Amino acid sequence: MGKKILVIGQGGREHALVWKLAQSPEVEKIYAAPGNPGMAGLAQCEDIEVDDLSEILYFAWSQKIDLTVVGPEVPLMAGIVELFHDHDLQIFGPTSMAARLEGSKVFAKNLLHKYNIPTAAYETFESFDPALEFALGFVSNGRRVVIKADGLAAGKGVIIASTEAEARTALISMMQERQFGGAGDQVVIEEFLEGEEVSFFAISDGQNYLPLIAAQDHKQVFDNDQGPNTGGMGAYVNPPVFTAELHQEVLNKIIEPVIYAMQAEGCPYQGVLYAGLMITADGPKVLEFNCRFGDPETQAIMPMLEGDLLPVLEASARGDIKGVEMGLKPGSCVCLVLASGGYPESYQKGFPITGLDAVDHDTLVFHAGTAKKSGQIVTNGGRVLNVVKTGATIREAIDKVYREAAKISFENMHYRKDIGRKALVRED
Repeated sequence: MGKKILVIGQGGREHALVWKLAQSPEVEKIYAAPGNPGMAGLAQCEDIEVDDLSEILYFAWSQKIDLTVVGPEVPLMAGIVELFHDHDLQIFGPTSMAARLEGSKVFAKNLLHKYNIPTAAYETFESFDPALEFALGFVSNGRRVVIKADGLAAGKGVIIASTEAEARTALISMMQERQFGGAGDQVVIEEFLEGEEVSFFAISDGQNYLPLIAAQDHKQVFDNDQGPNTGGMGAYVNPPVFTAELHQEVLNKIIEPVIYAMQAEGCPYQGVLYAGLMITADGPKVLEFNCRFGDPETQAIMPMLEGDLLPVLEASARGDIKGVEMGLKPGSCVCLVLASGGYPESYQKGFPITGLDAVDHDTLVFHAGTAKKSGQIVTNGGRVLNVVKTGATIREAIDKVYREAAKISFENMHYRKDIGRKALVRED
């Protein structure tokens, strides 16, 4: 009798996790809550929202789920891991106390400072006037400043200000107009770091960890990193800036120290640790931590993992990852996000998607914002699809992914034309 797995979430990240877990010889059946049409061939989708913890718990208990894998951050911060532990159910992810690494920027920054983990110089504030005064100390000297709401703000709670007007507007929005609700009760104001951003992923059991791989996300909606930030318009693995020497430095100075710090603080970190890094002239520094797999990085990472992911997630969940290994395939992988026109602002839904059956058989298309109506796959979100290709080199993977993306179409479809270009510049 094989194992039953429940994956919580409905985006491209969760589709990629379902795809990888479905390859495990130990898996008998996968459920997704709520899932999406792209997962339907691999998992049984259940109409349960990701924040309905009691319903998720009941489903896992009633179906005798062997392992629940949490995709998004919201249920983690709401305490789903503790809830499952109270009912002797195995779940992959950090507790709500450990998930503060993502849920509270103040907690994360103070932890980094206390344990001498490299990050940007900063101060935290609960009142508007001193916060503004501190921010103006940067911009009045011609320096950019980063203003962050403490809590979750749907990816919009970080503002880079270059002028007094921008700094003032950001702080008024967060602290006085409460655009992000309680997330703006406190703010972090920090120096702007120059360099190249990299995402690094490791899986921890609270004491030990298994390093995975580095990736590079493309957050802005338009080419050349122009326009507003999004949830991510594409990603690729093994960015050239992340050398073997840098990899080891990140492990020694960031990953190991933060796992030790969380244990020392009484909230050991079990789950995937996603470190958002800036590679500066002074070495790697932490921009932020996330307590779950990245999106769209996961879509580019999963095809690169050699072997069975399930034992790794189970080992993390039970606190015994030491000695567990996960191989990495050679080459590269690129994920290209196909988005609705107008995203990340207002956009329309319900457009039929054509060409999904025209892509090559080895092309991965992970669904994100899709729905099925009258037998037709239609758009149902800002980020609609993720087209993913591997290649012997980054250039080959880029060429392949754009060739395949051109076969897919829906009204007002938008995607960046420069995903991975930074890697090519470094290669050239």
